[in-house]
Formats: sequence, C-alpha cells, structure tokens
Amino acid sequence: MRVRVKITGAVQGVGFRPFVYRLANEWNLSGWVINSSQGVRIEAQGAEADVEAFLRRLQEHPPPHAVVAGFEVAGIPEQDGSGFRVLASDPEGEPAAFLLPDLASCRECLAEVRDPANRRYRYPFTTCTNCGPRYSIVEGIPYDRPLTSMRRFVMCPACEREYRDPADRRFHAQTNACPACGPRLELWDPAGQVLGQEEAALRAAAEAVRHGRILALKGLGGFHLICDARNAAAVRLLRERKRRPAKPFAIMAPDLEAVRKLCVVNSGAASLLESPQAPIVLLERAPGCGLPEELAPGNPMLGIMLPYTPLHALLMDELGFPIVATSGNLSDDPICFDEHEALQRLHGVADLFLVHDRPILRPVDDSVVRFIDGRPVLLRRARGYAPLPFDAGRKLPELFATGAHMKNTVAFSRGRLIFVSQHIGDLETAAGAASHERAARDFLRVYDVQPVCVAHDLHPDYGSTRSAPQWGRRLVAIQHHKAHVLACMAEHQLSGPVLGVAWDGAGYGEDGTVWGGEFFVFDGRRFERVGRFRPFRLPGGEQAVREPRRALLGVLAAAGRADEAEPLFTKAEWKVLRVALDRGLNAPWTTSAGRLFDAAAALLGLCTKTSFEGEAAMALEFAARREIEAGPVPLPFDNGIVDWAPLFSQLAEPGLPLRHKAWLFHAALAGAVTGVAQTLGLRAVVLSGGCFQNALLTRLAAQSLRESGFEPYTHRMLPPNDGAVAAGQICGAALEVESCVWQSLDES
Repeated sequence: MRVRVKITGAVQGVGFRPFVYRLANEWNLSGWVINSSQGVRIEAQGAEADVEAFLRRLQEHPPPHAVVAGFEVAGIPEQDGSGFRVLASDPEGEPAAFLLPDLASCRECLAEVRDPANRRYRYPFTTCTNCGPRYSIVEGIPYDRPLTSMRRFVMCPACEREYRDPADRRFHAQTNACPACGPRLELWDPAGQVLGQEEAALRAAAEAVRHGRILALKGLGGFHLICDARNAAAVRLLRERKRRPAKPFAIMAPDLEAVRKLCVVNSGAASLLESPQAPIVLLERAPGCGLPEELAPGNPMLGIMLPYTPLHALLMDELGFPIVATSGNLSDDPICFDEHEALQRLHGVADLFLVHDRPILRPVDDSVVRFIDGRPVLLRRARGYAPLPFDAGRKLPELFATGAHMKNTVAFSRGRLIFVSQHIGDLETAAGAASHERAARDFLRVYDVQPVCVAHDLHPDYGSTRSAPQWGRRLVAIQHHKAHVLACMAEHQLSGPVLGVAWDGAGYGEDGTVWGGEFFVFDGRRFERVGRFRPFRLPGGEQAVREPRRALLGVLAAAGRADEAEPLFTKAEWKVLRVALDRGLNAPWTTSAGRLFDAAAALLGLCTKTSFEGEAAMALEFAARREIEAGPVPLPFDNGIVDWAPLFSQLAEPGLPLRHKAWLFHAALAGAVTGVAQTLGLRAVVLSGGCFQNALLTRLAAQSLRESGFEPYTHRMLPPNDGAVAAGQICGAALEVESCVWQSLDES
C-alpha cells in the first residue's frame, strides 16, 4: 500500500520532517518526505496495517509545536524501492505553509548551555528543532537554511553530523550552530568600537548593568534596553533618556521562583511564563515585592517575563536579579533590530551595545498577555504568536488590510484563514510609517499575496489609509468600530445576528464625528448603529486625548456644568477653551467611551494630564475597589442614546470614597451594556475595542450579561485594541466584495 500525504499549516521549523522520518522507520515504511511551499508532502509505502498506523499516529500526535491546518491522504500505485528519505525542499508553487513564530529556548538547549562538559557550554545562540528564531530570520517559504539569515554561517563538521543524523535532536534543524561555526557576540561602545567578544563581552555587559549603566541588547527579534530593575536611579535615568516618564517598563526575572517573590503567580500565569511563547505577563505585585515604584508608577501590576533565549539566560545567570527589559526604541518609534541602526537611534540612550552578527530580517517585539475574566488575553500579539493565522469559519477571497493608525498590524486572507502580522506599532512618526510599509511589503512578498482588493480604515488621514493606494488594487474603506466587531466575530466564527459593542478612544465615524462608544446590530449582512453614548465636545481636539481635564470639561459642558471644571485650568486656558466650546472651534463631537474614562479620572483627581495612551483609564481601574452597600445609578438608554450624565452626577457627590466611585463608574458602564442588550434582545454580545483591555470593566460586563441570560464574546487570539482592526477590515472587505451574508461554512 502506498499513500500520498499533503499536510498544511505550521509544519516547517518544528521538526516535522525528522518526526516523519523516524515514524516511517518505526513502521518499516519506504518513501520520502519533503518541505514544499504548500507545507509538507509525504509518500509512504508498506503493509496496509503499518501505513494506517503511521497515518493515525501522524494525524493524532504531530510534533509539539506543529499546527496542522490540513491533512489530505490519497492512495497511489506502489513503486519499487526501499528505505525512507528526506528530500531537498521544493520551492515551487503558491506559498501555503505557515511561517512559525519564534520560540523560547527549550529545556534541553538551556541545559547544554549550562553544562561545562558540553561543546555548546555558554554559547548564546544554541537552538534545535524545538526552539529558537523562526519568523524573525526567514526570508521565504519553504523554511530551509538557504532562505534564512543563517545561510551565511556554514556548519562545521560536528554540526553537520547532527544535522544529518536522524536520531539527533538537531536533525534538519535549520538554525543549528555552535561556537566554532555560528553567530558571535560582541560588546560595542556608543561609537561602535569593539570592547570585547564572546565570554568577555557577556561578562562586561553584566558588570555594566550591575553598576547602574544602560545596556542595549540585540535579542531575538530586536533590541532590549536593559538596566537593573532594583536600582531606582538607573530606572529614572532610562525613563529620562527613553522619553518615557510614566509608562510601565517590562521586567525580566531570572526564573519562576524569582517571579514568585515579585508577583502573585497562579498556575495559569506560571504556564504562560514558561511556555514556548514566553510572553510578558501582567501580574499583581506581591506583598514585599521590594522593586522601586519607578518601574510602574501608580500601578499595582508588573509586566514580567522569563529569559527566552540562551543569551538572555546567560546574562541573567551572571546577574541573578531582575532587570528592566523594555523595547529598544524611543517612545512612539518602532523597535530597533539592526545593530548599526541602533547605534544611531539609541545614541544617548544606551551606554553599551551587546550585539551579534545573526541578521534579524523583521522586527518582532515581545507579546503581552493579561488575565481578563479568568482567561489570558493578548494585549500585544507578536513574538511567539505572530504570524500564525486563525480560522474565520468561512471561505474568504484573497484580501489585504492595512490596519489601524495605532497599534498597527496588517493582515491578509487565504481560504478560511486570516493571517495577522506581528505588532508593528503606532504610525505617528516617519519611522513608524516606514516600519508599517516594510511589514506590509514583507507579508505580501513572502506569501505571494495577490489581493482582489485592499481594505483600510475610514479615516482619510491615518498613515495606514494613506499607504493603501500604492498596492494598485480596488480600495475598500471599513469603519473602525465595525472592524472591531467583525474581528471578534471572526475569532469566534459567529455569523450573526449579534449585538456588537465597540468602545475605545477614537475612530472616524460615518457622520464625520469621533466615535468610540458604539452599539451595533450586525445581522450577517449589514450593520445598524443602534446606540451610542451621549455626545460631548472635545475642547482642543487631539490635545484632549493627552489631557483628561479637557474631556471632563467637554462632559460637564454638555451637562450644563462647565464652570465646575474651571479650577483645572489657568485663566488664559479657560478663556480660550470657553470660546472654543461656545463656538465649536477645534472642539469635535465625540461618543468616545475612552474619553469618558478620562473625564471620570480627572473628576476624581486621579489624572488630569497623561504621558501615554490609556494612563488615565489605568489609574481609574486600579483605584476601583468594590463596595457592596451601594450600586451604580442605571444609565438611561433612550432613542439610541446611553446617557452618562446621571453617573457623573453620582461621581461628583461628596462623601463617597474614591475607590467606591471608581468601582461605580466601571459597574455603571458594564450595566449599560446589559441594559442595551435587554432592550434589543440579541443573545450574542460581542465586546471589542481598547476599553475592554480593562479587566474590571470586561469582567463586570461579561458577568452581568451572563447573569441576564446573554452570551458575551471577547477577544482571545487577537488583542481587544487596534491590533485586531486589520483582521476586522478583512471581514468587512469580504462583505463588500462578495455582497453576501457573513455565515459559517457549516451553515452555508
């Protein structure tokens, strides 16, 4: 019996061919296995029972990191021949294989790095088929060494033997290397002069961090800026140089036991920290944590990760204490990933540069996860997760989407799958716009995407919108908040009708105003905007985004109480702002839930000016502590308007503790979702948008909906924030292109 097998999905770079080879030999089969642009192809021949057992084992128990999307088997005529072979890869055909994300170092590789008797002892670039760089170093499909940045490193005889040995863990490991033939480490001064190499470079870098200096380290997908997390002066210096006055820094701890001393760690968090994805996990500080407030001012949580490369592990072995490991960039710029570029962009920020000569072909930042409503939710989807696709539940035309302006990602569709890029970042700067265009071109090239149209945001001035015409395809504009709803629906393969709740800071509305507190009904074919928060003006426009006091002024003015905000401004500011409000000059109307959070934070004295997006909303969330003796006032829903005025009147009442008022705000907004759902009577309720990064709001809303008989749906594979918008644009464009009902394949 002879069969031909075609396997698609994330099946390259995970040891799939070696796995097939060993399995075929276990069952005494002849034939071959090959990587192709479509995935993995196999021909296997032997006794019928053996072939069937081989196929069953292959389908039910693939390699640990493989993601099998398709498994096709066909019987073919038997052929002469014996033995089973791994053939050279076939690059022909439309790329359909998945590029695998970068994976954290496996236990076996870390053990070798720490074993003085091993030839890879203290070698910072030790990898195998189970771990190491993938997406950040690959140029194309199929995943083979000549199509990666490892092609410049010719394997030594010892590595070549491992690569050819079917019994070895490094059999066909495309990143295989050792101190004799692989990438090398150097320490540079800010002028690019070499201060040390290999072991000397590592030890000198550790010594610099130990003495309060700032190190730029070239890692897996880009640079980290590193300093001693225990040293408040070093943290303040990094904040000053990076121009990041208050936004929390990520921390790397030596091991899980060290994390337990710093934060409250449950089993779910521990599993995530030690997973192959190894994201930053947001956790509550433990009592007696001991780390300085400067790491996350006013924030009871810390973003923690473990060393995920041998280089990070060796550095942490040298130091033995937690370090700041924040993205290597200035605020608002994309992460640096080339050492020569880093010398320029991080000049004046880093004191020393620990670099290596393995090129990073695309920047991939650290992923960030937070537990919300009892489940892990990605807030930034990058290393370890991107660019694996997800199944949207229906066949899609081939489309490309340019994403949002903030927290940008790009996406394309093929078959039932939506591929979303790694987090690219904000497009406010020229460097951000260039990073977006580079990522878009890279995505289209690697997968040979030929979209029938390009989807973009409705906002005409977004960088992602301005980039869309260059691709020379039909353009389809998708309203921002509708994209949010569609993205979450696609994750859960929902067909409608649903109530879609999209809350965030801002999005260009179809009426030309600033939307952000929206309720939609989507019936599978079209959207109807059935509700919104009561509109109010934003005095100063974009300036109001950075000054919550202005959002509060707009809210109070809409309620006829503007004079209550006067103490928050100078006399000159007040005069200008009152004229702006009275005449409607640079004071656009908005329905934004995000700005309501800002207004409440300003009213409660938590935050009147911000230095980073979401700062006021975070302060409000962390101030909230539930008290059971009183509940929030219900927010009226009449004629499509949810009125926040009674809530702000309640918040202004004297006598209530701050923590009580902060909780009342969250509970009232959560109750508003249920109130609208009860009015409309749709069981499925989709919650999307940046406001649902707030764990308290999301938990209260989901809990209230469930108790009232509704089924809430929140993001899991995509972030609630604008990182999901590109996927939603794909779904919106599919509706435009096909003019058909959004339904699952099972229903069609």
